[in-house]
Amino acid sequence: MLDVETNHQIILLYYREKRSIRQIASQLKVHRNTVKDKLDKYERFKSAPLEQQEDPGNPVGQYLQKGPSYDSSSRVKRKLTADIIDIIHTCLQENEAKLLDGRQKQRMRKRDIHERILAAGHHISYSVICDYIQKKLRSSREAFIRQGYTGAQICEFDWAEVKLKLDGQYRRYYLAVFTSAFSNYRFAVLFHRQDSLAFKEAHILFFDHARGVFHQMVYDNMRVAIAQFVGKTEKQPTAALLELSRWYQFRWRFCNAARGNEKGHVERSVEYIRRKVFAFKDEFTSFQEAQQYLSSRVVELNARDPNKDQDSPATRLELERSKLYAYPGRMECFSGEHLRVDKYATICFGTNRYSVPDHLSGRMVFVKVYASHLRIYENNTVVCTHQRSYERYGWQIDLNHYLTTLHRKPGAVAGSVALKQAPVWLQTMYADYFQGESRAFIELLQYCQLHDITEQRLRGCVDRLVRQYPSGITAEYVLATIGNQSAEPIQAATSATAADPIELRSRQNLLEMNSLMNFN
Repeated sequence: MLDVETNHQIILLYYREKRSIRQIASQLKVHRNTVKDKLDKYERFKSAPLEQQEDPGNPVGQYLQKGPSYDSSSRVKRKLTADIIDIIHTCLQENEAKLLDGRQKQRMRKRDIHERILAAGHHISYSVICDYIQKKLRSSREAFIRQGYTGAQICEFDWAEVKLKLDGQYRRYYLAVFTSAFSNYRFAVLFHRQDSLAFKEAHILFFDHARGVFHQMVYDNMRVAIAQFVGKTEKQPTAALLELSRWYQFRWRFCNAARGNEKGHVERSVEYIRRKVFAFKDEFTSFQEAQQYLSSRVVELNARDPNKDQDSPATRLELERSKLYAYPGRMECFSGEHLRVDKYATICFGTNRYSVPDHLSGRMVFVKVYASHLRIYENNTVVCTHQRSYERYGWQIDLNHYLTTLHRKPGAVAGSVALKQAPVWLQTMYADYFQGESRAFIELLQYCQLHDITEQRLRGCVDRLVRQYPSGITAEYVLATIGNQSAEPIQAATSATAADPIELRSRQNLLEMNSLMNFN
């Protein structure tokens, strides 16, 4: 087939330079019949009506732009038989079924379909299969309808994974992300797990932060929101979603399967927050530090103006607040467990053990499990609270829970896990001054527990006595300092007159005797 330039040269040589057909064929090295055929097509184009020349779909109208071309519309694909087409359609239908039931990552690609066709005994090229599938999918491509939103109407929710380095080790955490469809205001919280408690806690924190409730919440097909599918379109909500809806009185809507565009605001926010927040810093000393960093960065992002003609998300949220449903107050969010206290005075929850007061050994206690902590009850009275651990087979032991037992077994103090998990300053105090006086150490802690002496007050008294008696302190000194405030003037007088070593030692003995007498 001649190219467009050669075809134009034939026309110019014949009509402008008045060359003969034989001369043109000799000069361009083409057959005379070819030259004559091109000239005939040009004459037909010139004599055709104007509407045919302007019609882009008419071969006559394409003549000037593309030149002459062969008509291939009647060609048939010899290799692409009906059997091969049936296999392709079967594979595409299987892909659609997998997309609906959550197996979208197990769908076959074009190369896999080609391998199945070859395994069936057919011989066809990969490019022909790709071309047919592309045309088939293109014919069914959907169009999208842009939506308009009013203030407080819709808020979207989604989860996201993020890897952070805490205590020198990378761990996987989960972001709960909310985005208002009107203002594009974003809110995000970190959680250890993607469970029902975290789902409810995230909503509680968000509505408390917004000081109001959006009219409708939008979710994808997440397990914490959908209990089960009924047919192809009906979905039953989970108990967690029902509890939230009853308390905060909002409606919900679920997206169709594999249709992330139906909650595109939060889909974009997930990527945006994860990149803008943790791309710059992903190492933290504690989970609380990571949470605080996330909150501060999200506040900064909401304060940014997206462009000069639009207000910031934080400003637009203020416009929404007047239209939000009234905030009903904070909802209690926990799961209840009845657990038995074992011989170590601990309860076991989620492979981890948490200590309780030792007098509860062998009894049943009620535990309120929150996303961040555990609260333990005995006869409707709170006996202790623990930070919830998401490690495996860990122990959280509070030394104050074992004072009664350790008073009977003082020799067990030195090697106990309770002492090793105590505050560092308390371990140091025991090692420096009570290594051989375990019973006195336990009695001191019992006195502080009985009289509600805070850790700060106890630590301050010990530091003051260490400066006063560098040679060493006893439990009696600490008890006397805590219970006798009149020792301060004596201390001042002692430090003011320190000329004679004998006099200084005498005053120190008098101070010790005074403290002991006041204690008794």
